[in-house]
Amino acid sequence: MTTRRAFLGTLAGGLPAAQLAAVGLLLATSPASATPPRGKVVRLGVLTGIAWRFDPATDPIHRALLAGLTARGYELGRNLLIEYRSADGHPERLPALAAELVQLKVDVIVTASTLALLAAREATKTVPIVMFNAADPVETRIVESLSRPGGNITGLSYNAAEASAKRVQLLQEAVPGLTRVAVLWNSRLPAMALGFQQIEVAAPTLGVTVQSLRVSGSDDFDQAFAAIARNRPGGLIVLYGPMRGNDLPRIVEFVTRHKLPTVFELERGVRGGGLIEFGPSLPEMARHVGAYVDKIVNGARPADLPVEEPRRFELIVNVKAARTMGLTIPQSLLLRADEVIHP
Repeated sequence: MTTRRAFLGTLAGGLPAAQLAAVGLLLATSPASATPPRGKVVRLGVLTGIAWRFDPATDPIHRALLAGLTARGYELGRNLLIEYRSADGHPERLPALAAELVQLKVDVIVTASTLALLAAREATKTVPIVMFNAADPVETRIVESLSRPGGNITGLSYNAAEASAKRVQLLQEAVPGLTRVAVLWNSRLPAMALGFQQIEVAAPTLGVTVQSLRVSGSDDFDQAFAAIARNRPGGLIVLYGPMRGNDLPRIVEFVTRHKLPTVFELERGVRGGGLIEFGPSLPEMARHVGAYVDKIVNGARPADLPVEEPRRFELIVNVKAARTMGLTIPQSLLLRADEVIHP
């Protein structure tokens, strides 16, 4: 059983001013749509690294993507065609899939993960690329700046480093006396390295020591799990960047079995048995992709379209999981949650 409420500005006291200002940026740069180009069928390529159910009836991200396009006058089969390519959790397939979309002469490529974005960037310097769910694109040198990205890439991103530090605070609120936290992070993704560094910076001021669990491939998880079992930290933060399609279920199964309080950045983790999820609303970001596509096919250059940051971060708390761990979630945290999962 779950309860939901609006989550606009939740945790604002802990978020930096730059991120709060992004609310205004997102609203200011998402005006009413232009008219779709008359007589043109827009061919959109969608590239993702994870298995994605391309069904608006069941997948909220896909539903939001189509809703954003429909709101601007685009209709599948009439003036819009979408070419979907998914690596199904096998990132080594992404370069070939990106090249395939370029060969199909799509008008715009939408990338649904950082790894997909990097593959698309290598495949083309001319086809416009609209990213969403990309982390720290300036710090990782994907774009020149948020206000003027340059090149052929624009879209929506979020500050993964600052969000990662916030997860330490949330876990400390939920787990009384927390002093040791393990962090599972993917060293293949520069943004995950930035997130881990930010946690290292924040931890001493919170009186928390950090155990680094650095993985670079699926074969590293058994070693990481053994280190957790050996050192028995009071909580775990998962900076999730998938290497294979079954990585997340493996993590969820481990933390559930060991009753380890865990903060995820994807709701699939908290729904599986994790304690907390905190991250940007991916459906919200996917909906705003339509504004970028509309502007680009009407002649705007990606280089001139500011990169937007999310106006909504979601906090989900799993009270059912907390009870199995012997935890009582403070009311102050529950009141700030966007969703509470009850027994």
